[in-house]
Amino acid sequence: MNKKVIVFSQLDSDIQARLENQFNVVMLNPKHGDINQQIRQEVVDADAMIGAGRLLNESNLAPAQKLKIISSVSVGYDNYDVDYLSQRKIGLAHTPHVLTETTADLAFTLLLSAARKIPQLDQWTKQGAWKRTVGTAQYGQDVFGKTIGIIGLGHIGAAVARRAFHGFNMSILYHNRREKIEVAQQFNAQYCSLDDLLQQSDFVVVAVDLNADSKTLMGEREFALMQKHAVFVNIARGSVVNEQALIDALSNQQIFAAGLDVYQKEPLQDSPLFQLDNVVTLPHIGSATAETRKKMAELAYQNLVDALENRTPRYLVNP
Repeated sequence: MNKKVIVFSQLDSDIQARLENQFNVVMLNPKHGDINQQIRQEVVDADAMIGAGRLLNESNLAPAQKLKIISSVSVGYDNYDVDYLSQRKIGLAHTPHVLTETTADLAFTLLLSAARKIPQLDQWTKQGAWKRTVGTAQYGQDVFGKTIGIIGLGHIGAAVARRAFHGFNMSILYHNRREKIEVAQQFNAQYCSLDDLLQQSDFVVVAVDLNADSKTLMGEREFALMQKHAVFVNIARGSVVNEQALIDALSNQQIFAAGLDVYQKEPLQDSPLFQLDNVVTLPHIGSATAETRKKMAELAYQNLVDALENRTPRYLVNP
């Protein structure tokens, strides 16, 4: 009998078809009632799960009797209770690296958009407010030749540094749990403390993993250290930032602007951020291009197949 695979989010159609050709596939559907109840019901005899954006932990996985692998179509895995999965000997795989360049592109999209007030001026123009030469209220910040501070010089942080160095002739500061000397040398990036980075940078980009050290890394104190003309960009995880502290810093013009792709609670609804004209808010689209999402789905598919065929998946979180 075919192994049973639960698909718990929308998946690339080609990958979906390949799964259906090989396995007994069950699609979760919000129209059929509570998703967690569906998971508890279907996971009893499931061999594998694939998808993204769903909280998976003891509360919905406890009935599983033979679940071998959860293949997440994502690089982040804070939605999953890794300790519980390891305790149950359930593998968790993810899809790092394939989204590095796409996410770094978005970091600079946010940086430029916030610095030059692109969304606000787009609306301003469409509303017919452009009646004469623009004034100081429409002025943005220069980017070329400025100082960028990158918090987290992993794959994505390094890709942001490459764009800053080669494309915008920027001076680069970085803060990381440890120095990345070989990576930093490529961009003449200088290692410094978080406080020094915040005080000296014109642009601050957060690209850290979410862990115990990085949770609410940016709070009231940290935003107070930033320069008044500074732009803050978060492409990491929403929980890295104390969102109310950021809202206060933006509201009080303590910093110039922010560009955000991630939030403490997603999807973002009825947020005070929506009332501010100095913040760009995107719906967590760091990897959301057709090409990258397809690569992620293909990697997640391969991780799942490897596990079910008793091979170690390439990107296993909890080996």
